Amino acid sequence: MLTLDELRTAVAAGTIDTVVLAIADMQGRLQGKRFHARHFLDEVVKNGTEGCNYLLAVDVDMNTVDGYAMSSWASGYGDFAMVPDLDTLRRTPWQPGTALVLADLASLDGAPVVASPRQILRRQLERLGERGLVAYAGTELEFIVYRDSYEGAWRRGYRDLTPVNLYNVDYSLLGTARVEPLLRRIRNEMADAGLQPESAKGECNLGQHEIAFRFADALACADNHSVYKNGAKEIAAQEGMALTFMAKPNQREGNSCHIHFSLRSDSGEAVFGEGDGHGMSTLMRQALAGVLATMPEFTLLYAPNINSYKRYQPGSFAPTAVRWGTDNRTCALRVVGHSADALRFENRVPGGDVNPYLAIAAMAAGALYGIENALELEDPCTGNAYADASAPRVAGTLREAAERWESSAVAREAFGAEVVDHYANYARVELAAFDAAVTDWELYRGFERL
Repeated sequence: MLTLDELRTAVAAGTIDTVVLAIADMQGRLQGKRFHARHFLDEVVKNGTEGCNYLLAVDVDMNTVDGYAMSSWASGYGDFAMVPDLDTLRRTPWQPGTALVLADLASLDGAPVVASPRQILRRQLERLGERGLVAYAGTELEFIVYRDSYEGAWRRGYRDLTPVNLYNVDYSLLGTARVEPLLRRIRNEMADAGLQPESAKGECNLGQHEIAFRFADALACADNHSVYKNGAKEIAAQEGMALTFMAKPNQREGNSCHIHFSLRSDSGEAVFGEGDGHGMSTLMRQALAGVLATMPEFTLLYAPNINSYKRYQPGSFAPTAVRWGTDNRTCALRVVGHSADALRFENRVPGGDVNPYLAIAAMAAGALYGIENALELEDPCTGNAYADASAPRVAGTLREAAERWESSAVAREAFGAEVVDHYANYARVELAAFDAAVTDWELYRGFERL
């Protein structure tokens, strides 16, 4: 990480000449501008910059779409302010001479853009702060690496790509060594960008890997997640490879993003544990009950895309039952940690395509709902949750999740009507695009035989 004075020194010495100012959009992608470093120091630090407000009102292809209150043809597609958060200033070693800083979005009169992902998370963290609580999180992102470039994969229609491993390399040191030069670059350059890498390991799908980072306070975790995801793709491209965080890129195991979540007091004391081992405090039981209770209505924030729902298959290590269990990977929520200080729960619903700001905000809002209503925690699932016919099910489609989200009184109370309506429209846009598409499945099934 860099202080502003360190940036000034580096710019004067000529070791940094470019500063990237980035926001997180609805999809969790980094969007923004590259500034000449001296202009950034002279102007942007003090005055910020502006960007078109359509950045929070487009689809994945950056097409302008209807239905958003904040941005439209009728309102002229004006600007919003991009305000640098200098606490996020860091070097990006994979781009020589470059630093990066994240920005918050505000209207030109200074009011926060409440439907921006970073602001949505900030608001839930403020609500926790009003109770003297601080949220911590860690995200575990899986990805699949191919020996094809991104441009080559595009030209081939993403067919017949070559994964870096041709067999299951879950925990295999021999198999992961095949791609260690890339993984090593990602680990080390993320460390130089202010993240704290812990480990890398192979996963089940062909060419699938995971790099884990140390937990952090919730906002820093989401920031680091976004920097890592963007940077890993840039590093892969520099190596002539492509990696994808898509939730379900093929028929094998999907890419998950397990999110670990805990609360501490504002003085830093752990508040989830009680006694030894997995002994949960009343507050943890209420928080866990709240995340469990709100999961059906908040699933849109955990699984935001059409493809997200393809992961939820029995026996796939992606959950289908809204249940919790102690160290039980068949459940949606898994309690882990071997001491009162480390006790936490893991949300196994999100995939690699998740927007971390929205997902962590949903967990914080769910935890608050449980605490505020003193919810009782149901008994843990001690067996195979996939076989639990009585369990509520994870939403099976984006359409189902969007309907639950839009009609949720809990969501409207926690996030506000503007946020609920904004992301309900996001889902409608995706559904309309998918419903209009003619897929390969339809062509193969019907071109000749129907």
